Amino acid sequence: MTTKQQKVVELENVVVRFAGDSGDGMQLTGALFSDAAAIAGNDFATFPDYPAEIRAPQGTVSGVSGFQIHFGHKEIYTSGDLADVLVAMNPAPLKKNLMWVKKGGTIIVDTDTFTDKALEKAGYAKNPLSDGSLNDYQLINAPITELTKKSVEDLGLDNKMILKSRNMFALGIMFYIFNRKFVAADEFFEKKFKANPLVIESNKKILRAGFNYAETIEALSRITYTVEPAALAKGKYRNITGNQAVALGLVVASRKADLPLFLGSYPITPATEILQAISGYKKYGVRHLQAEDEIAGITSAIGAAFGGSLAATTTSGPGLSLKTEAIGLAVMTELPLIIIDVQRAGPSTGLPTKPEQSDLLQAMYGRHGEAPLPVLAASSASNCFSMTLEAARIALKYMTPVILLTDGYIGQATEPWRIPSMSELPDLKPNFVRDLENYGPYRRDPETLSRMWAIPGIQGLEHRIGGLEKQDITGQVSHDPMNHQKMVEFRKEKIERIAKDIPKAEVHGEKQGDLLILSWGSTYGAAKTAYDKLTAEGKNISFVHLKYIHPFPENLGEILYNFKRILIPEMNMGQLKIIIQSKYLVPVIGFNKVMGIPFKAAEIEDKIVELLNHKD
Repeated sequence: MTTKQQKVVELENVVVRFAGDSGDGMQLTGALFSDAAAIAGNDFATFPDYPAEIRAPQGTVSGVSGFQIHFGHKEIYTSGDLADVLVAMNPAPLKKNLMWVKKGGTIIVDTDTFTDKALEKAGYAKNPLSDGSLNDYQLINAPITELTKKSVEDLGLDNKMILKSRNMFALGIMFYIFNRKFVAADEFFEKKFKANPLVIESNKKILRAGFNYAETIEALSRITYTVEPAALAKGKYRNITGNQAVALGLVVASRKADLPLFLGSYPITPATEILQAISGYKKYGVRHLQAEDEIAGITSAIGAAFGGSLAATTTSGPGLSLKTEAIGLAVMTELPLIIIDVQRAGPSTGLPTKPEQSDLLQAMYGRHGEAPLPVLAASSASNCFSMTLEAARIALKYMTPVILLTDGYIGQATEPWRIPSMSELPDLKPNFVRDLENYGPYRRDPETLSRMWAIPGIQGLEHRIGGLEKQDITGQVSHDPMNHQKMVEFRKEKIERIAKDIPKAEVHGEKQGDLLILSWGSTYGAAKTAYDKLTAEGKNISFVHLKYIHPFPENLGEILYNFKRILIPEMNMGQLKIIIQSKYLVPVIGFNKVMGIPFKAAEIEDKIVELLNHKD
């Protein structure tokens, strides 16, 4: 795509942020740019950032929608810190996002939108394009609206339809700057608008018009950039979000276990996409119910588990609260159930489109009575697939509900995912009753302490089900205090034994020393990036990431006792810190962020350096 006169500069990694009004198509623009990065063979991670309002006032800072992508030829763990390039479709996204752009970075604006009225709505007293406030940046003033109209004036489209495609002009500029190919975008147009050839043609023309415009303007000084392909493991890849990975993981788990899949859920941001994705797998025998509320969602799933299905329910923090009593029912009945919690900022409605890790204590302890269950946490969008399979494995083997924590960051972010073959994945074995003669509803496996799974309707396997305490072995309702003590201890010990069946915690760096960085969930990317950078600079630190929160890996205590100080960065006010301190009685330094945005690697780097400089 380059011409002979161009100078092509190779970059190791780049952060690009697209920003505009809700309705300007920034999520689509970012997704298509991500697809182009995938075709180029880059590793990448993205972060969609959009307002909670269905349609905030147009042109206001509160209505700004953004999409950030970090791509490179080395392994990428996060969506990036500060942007190298910002595309701002009007004054409001420029005002909101300027603080996230590197000094010396490139800012591309649609000058046609910088009217007096638009500047006022965005809160500008003066025009930033002419008042010198952007002198520290490379500013590209592009009349995107006007040129978009001119590029398709021969097609006879109405003005509203044309303006909806301004984002494709901006995307064309970015394709030129980074030497991207049109193929992924063209395929999207052809599939999305196959019933309207005129829309396909207009989008292709506008995309190329943006590319050609960038090729001719002097602001780029005839320099474009390239990012070489990453050294990814061989295989076939697809661009996947965490929510899509969870849905696919549930479907694959049902196939590996040879069980029908049932998902009972109520739509809630940011977990709704799992329910939507599952609905696309009907040809694999998947059944799903969009329930009338959160309680109906989980209780329908418990019923499906009783009937012999691999059962799951999805939610976010407020929904997990509503499901609490039913989760206790699943613990009491000892039925396998996968509970996916895509965490968001709270409390109450909070910031429904923003990520947080503040449901950890609720997942651990948020039930009445003694109701322990396994708690897992995915570390990235692609890791959501393998952790969903792991949640299914544990639920089936130990006959227990399992909570898998993701969050709005990794749930809606995208990254390349290598598609595994079915033979690479573990076999999942349901714990069905096989010995009818010696069957007892609560007779337990001596190794796992799990009870047998008896499918209703089979003669000889009749048993009681429900929330009342059961008698050991027989399953009859029991109010005997000694029996209750025994059953509570069984259910507790069953979960604790899972620690012998999960991977040990891995220490990156020295096995003992002064400072250990301990992360969980989606903080992995920022913490790992900070660790890699500082150790490359010769800093003596170590790093452990947790995917298993309850029970913890068997060797975690031994690891913690080998370090003088432990730093836990988390998107809450210190919930893992509370759990670690209470269990292991070690002092922990909390590093907490509750802004509704993920940690930046630089924030964790700065905190680590601060601690290294103040060892007292």
